[in-house]
Amino acid sequence: MLLTVTTTRRPATDLGYLLVKHPDKVHSFDVPTGTAHVLFPDAADDRCTAALLLDVDPQRLARGGRKQQSAPESFALGQFVNDRPYAASSLLAGALAKVFRSALRGESKDRPELANEAIPLEIHVPVLRCRGSAAALFEPLGWTVTATAIPLDDVPDGHPLAGDSPYVDLTLTGTLRLADALNHLYVLMPVLDDAKHYWVAPDEIDKLLRAGEGWLADHPEKVLITRRYLAHRRSLAASALEQLDRVDPDSVDAPADTVTDEEAELPVERKQSLAEQRRDAVLAAVAESGATRVLDLGCGGGALLSGLMKDRRYTEIIGTDVSSRALDLAHRRLRLDNVPERQQGRVKLWQSALTYRDDRLRGYDAAVLMEVVEHVDPPRLPALEASVFGHASPATVVVTTPNAEYNVLYEGLTGMRHSDHRFEWTRAEFQDWAARTATAHGYAVSFRGVGDLDETHGTPTQMAIFTKEEA
Repeated sequence: MLLTVTTTRRPATDLGYLLVKHPDKVHSFDVPTGTAHVLFPDAADDRCTAALLLDVDPQRLARGGRKQQSAPESFALGQFVNDRPYAASSLLAGALAKVFRSALRGESKDRPELANEAIPLEIHVPVLRCRGSAAALFEPLGWTVTATAIPLDDVPDGHPLAGDSPYVDLTLTGTLRLADALNHLYVLMPVLDDAKHYWVAPDEIDKLLRAGEGWLADHPEKVLITRRYLAHRRSLAASALEQLDRVDPDSVDAPADTVTDEEAELPVERKQSLAEQRRDAVLAAVAESGATRVLDLGCGGGALLSGLMKDRRYTEIIGTDVSSRALDLAHRRLRLDNVPERQQGRVKLWQSALTYRDDRLRGYDAAVLMEVVEHVDPPRLPALEASVFGHASPATVVVTTPNAEYNVLYEGLTGMRHSDHRFEWTRAEFQDWAARTATAHGYAVSFRGVGDLDETHGTPTQMAIFTKEEA
């Protein structure tokens, strides 16, 4: 199977520095399913092409067949008679990750400035098994997509198998950083193939988040991408989506065994996800408070900030997070470099830890802790309470957190909803914490549920609204 990367940025042979491969040599690497070769069929000042050729060893592939998560070859000799040596798939993505490791990370010892520069690129994958629309996945990332269906050979008209094959000849053109281009391919080739040819373990979530940094959280097909990349393992997809956008497990539109991809892609009315319901509920609570200056504490990638920005009643919006990476994602998501001049300064992003007092946070009308408190170690909660409710002391504080009682309704979920959760409260535990915090800092508190109500287990998200009492 073959993949080529071409650039016309002069000197084009600098592509070799970015890929850490000399254009005058053939580079070979042993990979679990065969041998990967990197060569440069075209290396001139005005145009340079690097080719990744994966020579699959069918015997190695067959020996690893028992470990495959979802093998599409279901007949008796499927491990030996298949398209794997010829069609781009997760095997090629795995080889790409091994041989272009530095380029995927955006690192170049010899050309560091070029590694951060968007350059003209053309990616060609001659044979890619394609379930769904390549354009729908690549075009939102800035690519111009040409996906030509490959017809079946020697099949006469009228034969049941006549027509196009399930493969396409894919060409992508665009001006992007090479690292971004390679990460797009690493994730989306197996997504289009819709098969993983190795066992998908929880560490695949980290690989997806690492490769999807800066683009996957805002992709319109992120749920489909996440579900397919993680081999339709619902619990893994739920965890990945929550980390992308603080999304709870029901954000996966449907279990893979009840809704097919073909059905999921039909233009049917989509049920609002829990993340969207929660965001709308928080926005409604903040609006009801009459606030105009709002803090989003622990803003993550900026999902709530995006909603606040759209409402003109808010004259000052501050997002804080302890993670500089999260703030970078929020900055890109909100496109703060491109806001109109009259809007500049209305939204600010600050790095701040909620367990330490920060004088910048004092005097605001409302503060939101949306799916934040459960990420704090229990011994540090009193410090958060003192910092937010005592020192910053906004007029209104809105807090949401998972309802642990509801977890039994998530099929396949074991333990807590997120690997970084330090705890998850029952309704009684949350209300007890909220009542004690309100009393200690001069607030009244009321409670709401968010999401589908179960008569026994309540709602998946619980919300507390703290209102500062008059002195």
